Amino acid sequence: IDRAVGGNIILLTAGATYLGNFVLPVKSGSDFIIIRSNTPDTQLPNGTSRITPAAAPLLARLQSPNSSPALRTEAGAHHYKLLFLEFGNNSGGYGDIVDFGDGSSAQNTLAQVPHDLVIDRCYLHGDPAIGQKRGVGLNSASTTITNSWFADFKLSGFDTQAIAGWNGPGPYVITNNYLEAAGENVMFGGSDASIPNLVPSDITVRGNYFSRPLAWRSQSWTIKNIFELKNAQRVVIDGNIFENHWAQAQPGYAIVFTPRNQDGNSPWSVVQQVRFTNNVVRNVSSVFNILGRDDAHPSLQANDIYIANNLFENVSTAFGGSGRFMLIAGAANVTVDHNTVLQDGWTSLYSDQAVSPGFVFTNNIIPDYSWAVMGVNTSPGNGTIAAYFPNGQFLNGVYAGSPAWSYPVGNFYPAAYADVGFVNLAGRNYRLAATSPYHNSATDGTDVGCLIDRLNAAAGTAY
Repeated sequence: IDRAVGGNIILLTAGATYLGNFVLPVKSGSDFIIIRSNTPDTQLPNGTSRITPAAAPLLARLQSPNSSPALRTEAGAHHYKLLFLEFGNNSGGYGDIVDFGDGSSAQNTLAQVPHDLVIDRCYLHGDPAIGQKRGVGLNSASTTITNSWFADFKLSGFDTQAIAGWNGPGPYVITNNYLEAAGENVMFGGSDASIPNLVPSDITVRGNYFSRPLAWRSQSWTIKNIFELKNAQRVVIDGNIFENHWAQAQPGYAIVFTPRNQDGNSPWSVVQQVRFTNNVVRNVSSVFNILGRDDAHPSLQANDIYIANNLFENVSTAFGGSGRFMLIAGAANVTVDHNTVLQDGWTSLYSDQAVSPGFVFTNNIIPDYSWAVMGVNTSPGNGTIAAYFPNGQFLNGVYAGSPAWSYPVGNFYPAAYADVGFVNLAGRNYRLAATSPYHNSATDGTDVGCLIDRLNAAAGTAY
């Protein structure tokens, strides 16, 4: 590594283990240095295919003998690509396996931030028995993680993540990975940035499979969320699968958008300009927790969040928690459009304490098992909307089971979810049949709810 120059390829022996704490130093030029297994490309996944653990015998393995990363960047390092490598757990499962950038106060200017880094078709994992705290500490700029497999990031009593970043500016591209962790599979924020006014930005999360084994539910790992933003902006979350989440160390929300000035030193923290589209969220205790402002330290207000054309399937109290679609408190300009929600909790949309101005709720299909729209100290439906979503738009939605008299006009109120008119509800075909009263009845002339063909094309699913 020390002798390499831009354009060089460092070949590591497949099946060999390289034990140490390796450092990627600063080099001149803009040509990538590639570090990879010497297995021929013809025996490995192509550039659009995700690697799996079955490929491990064909990969060279890097592993730390202690709690420090197996691989980290020097301040300002750039243009490195990791390809066809396996990374094993650190000693005792402590620390990060790979550190791109420095999450500590030592990295306090943008000039120190490493950039132009790539992880492609790599297998990073903890130990199945003892776990591992984190796969990649993502505190860099211009970084891509793609086609890779992250597994067994889990501990008891500690937060764990496959990928987490808080002290790098982005942009980040996270595409076509399998991402498995107990705490938060992917998180941005969670520690204060040491670079003044830094917000991780321009983040693309597309085509990933976020999961964790259901067997973990009977084990002692600390479970919190699947995907969490505490300080992030200009985020695209599109065409992913999120599955298997239950209430344990937290109330059970799978997707969390909550600005957090974590230790009180980053009052600029914000969650804004987020696009959550064409995703499947399934087998979870509840889905969204959206908070306007940090309730412990000063922060900016969460704003401009767009949630559209998603399928939320088997949102259930069987996983603990409230079986709820969304908890929201004080976020501004949130739009929820063309989603289909299958849940068994009493309330689908619940507001806690704070007004959420500029709220739009259109073309969604939700059930009502007691109070579809409810808030603290208010009545369901119109009473909650007046108190917490003043001047909000609630149009062309299907509220299955709601009494029309207590909800806004301009929506649809079938007696039960079975009356919506799905092609085959029991068979999990959630398209609207041509005979459904809500076929071509959305504000844009399409079907109400998630447009399933569009979802399948983006997420690679087969609903």
